[in-house]
Amino acid sequence: MNKKQNKLIKYNRKILIGISVIVLILILGFTIAKNIEIQTKAEKDQEVLQEEASKNNNVLEGEADNSNKLKLSIYMEKAEEKLKELTEDEVIAQLFLVGTHTTSDFEKLKEKQFGGYLFFADFFKDKTESQIKSEINKFNEASKLPLLIAVDEEGGRVVRVSSNSKLINEPFKYSSEVYQSGGFEGIKQDTINKSKFLSNLGINLNLAPVVDICEKETDYMYKRSFKQGKELTSTFAKTVIQASKGSNVSYALKHFPGYGNNVDTHKTTSIDERTYDDIYNNDLEPFRVGIEEGAEAILISHNIVTSIDSQNPASLSPKIHKLLREDLKFEGIIITDAMNMGAIVNEYSAQEAIVGAISAGNDIIIVTINKASKETYDDVIKAVKRGIENGKITKEDVYKKAKNIIAWKYYKGML
Repeated sequence: MNKKQNKLIKYNRKILIGISVIVLILILGFTIAKNIEIQTKAEKDQEVLQEEASKNNNVLEGEADNSNKLKLSIYMEKAEEKLKELTEDEVIAQLFLVGTHTTSDFEKLKEKQFGGYLFFADFFKDKTESQIKSEINKFNEASKLPLLIAVDEEGGRVVRVSSNSKLINEPFKYSSEVYQSGGFEGIKQDTINKSKFLSNLGINLNLAPVVDICEKETDYMYKRSFKQGKELTSTFAKTVIQASKGSNVSYALKHFPGYGNNVDTHKTTSIDERTYDDIYNNDLEPFRVGIEEGAEAILISHNIVTSIDSQNPASLSPKIHKLLREDLKFEGIIITDAMNMGAIVNEYSAQEAIVGAISAGNDIIIVTINKASKETYDDVIKAVKRGIENGKITKEDVYKKAKNIIAWKYYKGML
């Protein structure tokens, strides 16, 4: 090997060593930058937590700033006048959010003048934006009062609307996924995007977010939850409520008083045997923070929470509703989970469930009438009237709830 070749080899080696050093520097720089980004995000979240902890302590001590809290009372006089335009049956009908998969029962539905409708994935499947807008408009045009048009659009596996690829490029993600990739700024933007998407179609109520605290993968509600402890979940609730204001879409925090590790109430009775202190000091916090931020609606679970009421599911429990109204000072709209779920239909008749829900303190009752149901749309109205006749509930209470709902519609700018 001549001197020229040796010199070339040495030169190449220097080049390779130089390139290797540059690559190592780039890798090291990227790693440091990534760690700084992660650390910065963690520090920001910690600052948020410290700020929230300070505010939450004030809430517990009764010193919170109540400026954001929902106030429906200023619309009650208008709601009272609007009630006078309705028949007794139509007043009762305001209390129902009727679940439906199709528009095939439209002619029967429009006669009843229900307060609103909850549309499921089948209603949206394969339809275009214009078709959906037209069908929702058809429901509204047949109603004396503007309708609550509701969906479950949580993200992840519960995406009743965004599961339709004709409406959006991809379904909304689980809240936990959004947070992991974008922090609370991501949650804010996700809520804004979701609200714009739903509002454009004529939807004004999203039965979300899930603010249940579930940290074990074996928990039924785990995948749908925020997958964090009470501090971060509370900030999640606050962020969603803040981001939703002025969007024309209301959000309902669920599932009060916190789902915990309980089993699926769609199928069977669920018994929550946690202590009252565990629930009060942990699960209630996201609801408490959401209420302070102006949450308009809260959805109640069907779990039997033995430390509060060992006899009744939360949705039918006066004690649970007293906790929400009196302890947490919630002045908004209380909504039951769907009354066709196993935890209810396996134990109660439709008459018992509807009357029990009103008596317990709910404003809105979610009912679904389908081919498998024994009840009809007439039956849900009759159930309330029978409850009044036999003294289980009062006409005054029914009218008060209808007035709450109409006041909410004024607050939402629907009237």
